[in-house]
Amino acid sequence: MKQIQMVDLQTQYQKIKSEVNEEIAKVLDSSFYINGPVVKEFQTNLEQYLNVKHVIPCANGTDALQIAIMALDLKPGDEIITSDFTFAATVEVVKLLQLEAVLVDVDKDTYNISIESIKKAITPKTKVIIPVHIFGQCANMDEILAIAQENNLYVIEDTAQAIGADYKFKDGSTQKAGTMGDIGTTSFFPSKNLGGYGDGGAIFTNNDEYAAIMRSVVNHGMGKRYYYDRVGVNSRLDSLQAAILKVKLGYLNDYIAARQKAASFYDNFFSSIPGVVTPARVDYSTHVFHQYTLVIDGLDQFKLQEFLNEKGIPAMIYYPLPLHIQKAYDAEKYNDGDFPNTNYLCQNVISLPMHTELEEDQLQFICESIKTFLQK
Repeated sequence: MKQIQMVDLQTQYQKIKSEVNEEIAKVLDSSFYINGPVVKEFQTNLEQYLNVKHVIPCANGTDALQIAIMALDLKPGDEIITSDFTFAATVEVVKLLQLEAVLVDVDKDTYNISIESIKKAITPKTKVIIPVHIFGQCANMDEILAIAQENNLYVIEDTAQAIGADYKFKDGSTQKAGTMGDIGTTSFFPSKNLGGYGDGGAIFTNNDEYAAIMRSVVNHGMGKRYYYDRVGVNSRLDSLQAAILKVKLGYLNDYIAARQKAASFYDNFFSSIPGVVTPARVDYSTHVFHQYTLVIDGLDQFKLQEFLNEKGIPAMIYYPLPLHIQKAYDAEKYNDGDFPNTNYLCQNVISLPMHTELEEDQLQFICESIKTFLQK
């Protein structure tokens, strides 16, 4: 059995090495390193894959969130509702823009933002909802979009963990994650389902006005060269990353299928193990398994992590601390009792190796090792 990795990017690269190297060589030969033709080509391919009108590539997923918010007519003090159970990037950009992040609880089963918690958090200052499609499965967008319409709110989807997921609306129509709200964002960090070999990100929208603003913002606020229409940032996807991502986009559905196959193995094994709760599936979204996260009630998750690491099995705890108790994000304004599900998850989750190259003997070893720990 080969060494188990949390994400095996090396083996994945070997399978597409010739294609990737050929595309990198084209960029080097062209010497168009920033905003080269391959960036536009990747952008067009991603627009077609997502069936969205505009993709705006940028430097990373955090920038994508910031630029999306900058495209909206918000004022300091305006409130943005988002999930407490997520990576800090979702809220740090809110604070940087002098806006108010309003954290709310999640559903215990799906780990996604709670619809009832959103409703309770709305005030006259609320302007935006940012649902995070956590671990690879979409939040309940039927309900979120209805709430937004009723309250005249914007919706920005954080799709960093769920690119390629399909959402099925109550009317039977389907859309890709990130294309349902006013704006969607994603990250191309190497470990993502569609990851580059460095940083990268993108923003999606079907709104022409927002697209024009965001294309200006990513390039120092310029419309016409050296004419500055607004304050912007320097956030561009470089040509080398675009070339790599163009190749990997062609394999994204295969990568998703491989992750789903590994998830099914985990599901089947743990279905008969008492005390282990496998990731819930909803009928309105496919799951692309950026992470495979178990809930193991009442056990010391850090001791399990240490036990697995000693056996050569990497495992991660996403996330050990909720955002509402983090000093950087106004912990004093929150009542800890308002976050029972987030608190429970942070104390009981563990994420197992999940990537496109997992082999059955590795999966069996991971599962048997956890079973051994639970029987101690």
